[in-house]
Amino acid sequence: MTSTPFDGLSKPQLREAAGLVRHAAARRLGHDAGHDLARRVVGELPLRPQETIAGYWPVRGEADPLPAMLALAAQGHRLALPVVEGAEQPLSFRMWIPGDPLVEGAYGIPTPGLSAACVTPTLLLVPGLWFDRSGARLGYGGGFYDRTLADLRRGWQPRAVGVSYEATLGGHLDREPHDAVMDFIVTERRVLRAP
Repeated sequence: MTSTPFDGLSKPQLREAAGLVRHAAARRLGHDAGHDLARRVVGELPLRPQETIAGYWPVRGEADPLPAMLALAAQGHRLALPVVEGAEQPLSFRMWIPGDPLVEGAYGIPTPGLSAACVTPTLLLVPGLWFDRSGARLGYGGGFYDRTLADLRRGWQPRAVGVSYEATLGGHLDREPHDAVMDFIVTERRVLRAP
């Protein structure tokens, strides 16, 4: 991956550098960024009536989608959270109603329990370490969202929305054939439709 502010770094080095930028943005912007993201998602992202929206529980400085998810639920959209089913497998998604109890899932990430219904999302809010304006995403290296989006897009056209800080959007990320591309990127400042 090249032409980012971190040209010449290996993928592990790029992930580490992007993570540092993301943590700095999270500390600088605090909770305000989540509310700014919510305004962008609800006010500027093209949404269909009664979407099934897969968000995520933010960890490690990820941009916080929870205010947006609460606002979407108030508008009548159904929410889901991802569940890691195992290495090299696509994610599954379980229904989540705000206030429902969560259990500790893989990597210590809160997830709905086994009694929550599995659903297929029509729109996914996707975390990442870095995004570029063409919709490329740098993830953690496990390939979970790449496999999941490839699987979902075989017979379905869910839209993928990269959720980012403005500070972690830019440059150019070289894509490999298996890398999933976002349809939109949303930051605390704007919504971009990927070309």
